[in-house]
Amino acid sequence: MKTLLFTHASGLAHEMGPGHPERPDRLRAIETALEAEAFQFLTRVEAPRAAAEALIRVHPESYLAALEEAQPREAYAALDSDTVMCPKTLEAVWRSAGGAVAAVDEIMRGEADTAFVATRPPGHHAGVRNPMGFCFVNNVAIAARHAQAAHGAERVAIVDFDVHHGNGTQDIFWADGSVMFCSLHQAPFYPGTGGPSETGEHGTIVNAPLRAGAAGDAFQEALADRVLPRLRDFGPDLILISAGFDAHERDPLGGLRLNEADFSEATKRLMDIADRKCGGRVVSLLEGGYDLEGLSRSVAAHVKALMGA
Repeated sequence: MKTLLFTHASGLAHEMGPGHPERPDRLRAIETALEAEAFQFLTRVEAPRAAAEALIRVHPESYLAALEEAQPREAYAALDSDTVMCPKTLEAVWRSAGGAVAAVDEIMRGEADTAFVATRPPGHHAGVRNPMGFCFVNNVAIAARHAQAAHGAERVAIVDFDVHHGNGTQDIFWADGSVMFCSLHQAPFYPGTGGPSETGEHGTIVNAPLRAGAAGDAFQEALADRVLPRLRDFGPDLILISAGFDAHERDPLGGLRLNEADFSEATKRLMDIADRKCGGRVVSLLEGGYDLEGLSRSVAAHVKALMGA
C-alpha cells in the first residue's frame, strides 16, 4: 500500500506559551518515531497552505478575518482560557487545513491508498465561528467538505477516537445527513458533550462514550458494537479519522487506559470497512496526544496499520 505523510515545519513554530500541553515537541516526537526503518517507504509530502475556497466551506470569511486580526505581532494572544496565538500561529493553522485538503485530493484521485496528516494545531473542537480547546479551524470538517465539493463524494464518514469529544465537528454536521460523525471518547469529561442521545437531525451522529478508567477491551467493544455497524450501513465514499492519542494510558489530559495496540487494532478495523465500502480510501488527521512517549508509540502503530503492515 502507498501511504502519504503530510507535515510542515510551521507546526514547530506555533506556540501557546510555556507549559502548554499542545506544544511543538509533539511534532518532534512524531518525526523521530517515523524516522525508523519501518517507515522508509512512507511518502513524505509538505503540507500546502489551504486555499480560501476550502476554508470558507466550513468557516465564514468574517471568522477567518477575525483570526487574522487576533494574531499578535509579538508574545501571545489568548482567544480563550487554553487557545492561544503567537505571531507564527496562522501559518501553522493554514498548513494544517491545507494538509488535510491535499491528502483528500491524493486519496480521492487514487494517487495513494491512505494518508496521515501530522500537523498542528488540531481542529476537532473548533466550531463554525469559534476557536476552542487548542483548535482554530476544523481540519477534518474542511477535509470532508472538500471531498464533497471537489471530488463528488456523496457520503463521508468521520471517526474520532480522541479522548475528548469532537464537539465542533458534531455541531458542524449535526443537520447534514451526508456526513456521519462517530466518536469514541471519555465522558463525563471536557467539553461536556457527546452523550449517546446526541444523534443529529438525520441520525448520522454516533456517540460511544466511555467512563474514566476504561481500557482497551471496553474501547474495542464500543467500536465493534456501536460504531462499525453504523459505518457499514452508511456506506461512505471516504473515511476520515480524527486521530487523537490522548486516550493512551500515559496521557496526562485523559482518563482512559488505551495502549498503542488498541489504536492499531482500531485503525485496521476502520481500514477493513474502507476496503469493503470505499476502495480503501482513508485519511487520518492528528488531533490530541500529550505524553510524548505515548504519542510517538501510538502514532507509529497507527501509521504502520495505515501502511498495511
